[in-house]
Amino acid sequence: MADLSKITCIEDLRKVAKRKVPKMFYDYVDCGSYTQSTYYANTTDFERLKFRQRVAVNISNRSTATTMLGEKVSMPLAISPTGITGMQRADGEILAAKAAEAFGIPFTLSTMSCCSIEDVAANTTRPFWFQLYMMKDRDFMARLIQRAKKAGCSALVVTLDLQVPGQRHLDIKNGLSTPPKPTLRNLLNLATKPEWCWHMLHTNRRSFGNIVGHIPQADNLKVLSKWTVEQFDTTLNWNDLEWIKEQWGGKIILKGILDPRDAEMAVQHGADAIVVSNHGGRQLDGAPSTIQALPAIVERVKQLGSSMEIYIDGGIRTGQDILRAYALGADAVMVGRAFLYGLGAYGQAGVYKALELLQKELDISMAFCGHTDINKVNKDILIIPNDFAQNH
Repeated sequence: MADLSKITCIEDLRKVAKRKVPKMFYDYVDCGSYTQSTYYANTTDFERLKFRQRVAVNISNRSTATTMLGEKVSMPLAISPTGITGMQRADGEILAAKAAEAFGIPFTLSTMSCCSIEDVAANTTRPFWFQLYMMKDRDFMARLIQRAKKAGCSALVVTLDLQVPGQRHLDIKNGLSTPPKPTLRNLLNLATKPEWCWHMLHTNRRSFGNIVGHIPQADNLKVLSKWTVEQFDTTLNWNDLEWIKEQWGGKIILKGILDPRDAEMAVQHGADAIVVSNHGGRQLDGAPSTIQALPAIVERVKQLGSSMEIYIDGGIRTGQDILRAYALGADAVMVGRAFLYGLGAYGQAGVYKALELLQKELDISMAFCGHTDINKVNKDILIIPNDFAQNH
């Protein structure tokens, strides 16, 4: 068992993951599209929000506990859906889901996961969320939604910002594939990652678990790759949500909202929650950071008198970032890279460690701002740059 006592921040986990995970899969996680300007802005814009420190306040009996969609959570955070998580570490989705369950927060499984819905359900007891990419094959979509219902998933996260994939230069240069193609370059790189290879040899979950066996010839990697690329539905629009709601019949979260007008559309179409997201800077490069986009969206939803919850992802690397987002009006955050670094570094224990670090930073920073209950935190704890306030 690895000693994680000297791991003090998410950046420590990132460095270990970079050493342990094959280059193509590490780069898949740690990159944005085109110039990566939005990817970098996601983190740097958080740092522009400064805290107001308060002193001589009784800060005993602190709590970061709250609720997300009526579920009790140990802090306002859920694990984001991330594709091919099982390529960061064998059976990665199962390991991350178990860590999330132990910590008391929601886990979201991606459509494009290595472990299937059924795999995760068989290895957990807490209901998880399922993320849906809308594809052209509506029969497959309907069956996928039914599988999520049968597994007891408590919310459906519909991703709206990937009708066409953004160009990520490193994925093209690395020839990203699942599993990796046995090129000389890849084999040489794999030879330097013995721990990753050992774990991967002991699993058969090395492809898209939600698709293999559910479409003809999906076990053939070429057929599967071609089918997946062709399936993203460029015709997806707000009217399709009615069909999804009909099939699902449960709570729906819409992911990929960056504009107040789209937040208003989400309210009109009965979403239970939205995720202010630019897909981790992996889609439209040059779009605003999510924390920059958040205030105007919060204001618009408030004006409408809606109880729809607002979550945010992108650039969250510390508990202080969670506190900043919450203070600016987000009901919770979602993290992708922060947990993936932990997973790539130390598996399930690494994901748990990442969550532990985030909660501790959130708790201590909240205390320095004079608060003991996350539910009572508001923007009074922040010194907000003018352009955040003017982002309408």
